[in-house]
Amino acid sequence: METDKYISPLSERYASKEMQYIFSEDKKFSTWRRLWIALAETEMELGLSENGKPVITQEMIDEMKAHVEDINYDVAREKEKLVRHDVMSHVYAYGQLCPKAAGIIHLGATSCYVGDNTDVIIMREALLLIRKKLLNVINNLAKFAEEHKALPTLAFTHFQPAQPTTVGKRATLWINEFMQDLSDLDYVISTMKLLGSKGTTGTQASFKELFNGDDETIDKIDPMIAEKMGFDSCVPVSGQTYSRKLDSRVANVLSGIAQSASKMANDIRLLQHLKEIEEPFEKNQIGSSAMAYKRNPMRSERICALSRYVMIDALNPAFTSSLQWFERTLDDSANKRLSIAEGFLATDGILDLCINVTGNLVVYPKVIEKRLLSELPFMATENIMMDAVKEGGNRQELHEEIRQLSMEAGAHVKQEGKENDLLKLIAESDKFNLTEEELEKKMDPAEYTGRSARQVEVYLRDFVKPVLSENKELLGLSAEIKV
Repeated sequence: METDKYISPLSERYASKEMQYIFSEDKKFSTWRRLWIALAETEMELGLSENGKPVITQEMIDEMKAHVEDINYDVAREKEKLVRHDVMSHVYAYGQLCPKAAGIIHLGATSCYVGDNTDVIIMREALLLIRKKLLNVINNLAKFAEEHKALPTLAFTHFQPAQPTTVGKRATLWINEFMQDLSDLDYVISTMKLLGSKGTTGTQASFKELFNGDDETIDKIDPMIAEKMGFDSCVPVSGQTYSRKLDSRVANVLSGIAQSASKMANDIRLLQHLKEIEEPFEKNQIGSSAMAYKRNPMRSERICALSRYVMIDALNPAFTSSLQWFERTLDDSANKRLSIAEGFLATDGILDLCINVTGNLVVYPKVIEKRLLSELPFMATENIMMDAVKEGGNRQELHEEIRQLSMEAGAHVKQEGKENDLLKLIAESDKFNLTEEELEKKMDPAEYTGRSARQVEVYLRDFVKPVLSENKELLGLSAEIKV
C-alpha cells in the first residue's frame, strides 16, 4: 500500500471490490471502447460509404473488438499531457492498437458520446448492485421481524415510554422505509436511457453530413446503439450531454437509502444503550481504549456517519443540474467525477454494514421485559379505569383519581428511586374496588401490544415476501466488514 499520498477511505475501508470495479479506470475505458465499436458497427450496418465504397469494414470492427480490454494507459497518458483532452488521448491510444480502424474510431461523435453514455451505463450497473444489497437488507429484517413479531417491547414516542409494541413490529417500520427506497430505485432504473450519439449541440449535424441528409437512416442510429449496449432507448432530445437531472435523480435515490439506513441505525444505537438489542460484537473487538467493558455500536455509528455524507452529497448533482448553461458547459465534469462515484461507494459501504448488522442482531428478551414491566402499570391505567367503570364507577372521577395516583407513583420512581408502586396505590384507593392481586393479573405485556403481531404477519405476507420471492436469486448475501 502506498503511504505517501492520499487514499480515499471509501476504497480503503468501506466500499466493496464489486462497486470499486464499476467505478474503476478499467471499467470506464473498456466501456468507451465498446461504445466506439457499437457506433462503428451501426455506421457500417447502415451502409456508410464514400464514392460507393464502405467506409467501415468488418475487418476494422474485428480489430477493435480484439483490443477492448488491453488498454494502453501509458500511451493515453502521454498523449493527454500534450493535447489536454482525455477522449482524444484514448482515441489515439486505441488507434495505436487498431491501425486499420484508427481512422474511423469516434467517427461522427463528440466526447460526450463516450463520456455520458459510459456514465449512464456505469450508474445503472451500480444501481443494480445497490438494489441487490438493498434486497438483502430487507430480507434480513423480514426474518428478524417474523421471528420477533410477538415479543412485546416498550414503544417510545419522543423517546418517552409509550404504549407497547413488539420487536418485530418496530422492525417493519425499518423495512417499510427500505421498501420505499426499492420502489424509487426501480423506477429510476426503469427510466434510464442512453444519450446516444447526438453531436456537439444535440443536433446530430455530423450524421447529416455523413449520411447525406438521409433522415430515415439517421433516425436508426440511436436505437441501434441502445440495443447494442443493452438499453431500450436513448433520450429523445438533448444538448451535447444528457440532462444532468438524471444525476440528481440517481443521487436522490442514494440519499433516500442513506436516510432509511441512518434512521434504523440510530434506533439500534439507542436500543444498544438500553441493552435491549445489540449489533454484532466480535470476540476480539475493542469497544474503548480506556474502558475495557464498553460495547460501542460502531457499525451503526458508521452507517450514520456515511449516511450523513451521502445525504449531503446529493446536493452536488442538484446544483450541477441547475447550473448547466444552454446546450453544454463543463463545470459539471470535475464535480461529477467526485459526487457520483463517491455517493455510490459510500452507499455501497452503508448497505454492506446494514447487511452485517441486520443479519446478526442480538436480542435480550429479559432486559426488554424488565423495562416494559417497570412502565406497564402506567400503560394499563386505561384498561383498569374501563374495568372499574364496568363495575359502576364514574369515568371522570376515576380518571382524576388515576391521574393523581400516577403522578404520585411517578414521583416515587423519579425522586426517590423506588420501584413503580402504582398498582399498590390503586389497590389502596377506595374508588376502584380492585385488589393488588387482581391488578397484577392485568400485567401481561401481550395484552397491550394491540395488533402488532398480526400487522407484522400481514405486512410481510402481502407486501414484502412477494418482492423477495420475485428476487430470490439475488438473496443470500453476507457482508464482511473490513475494519
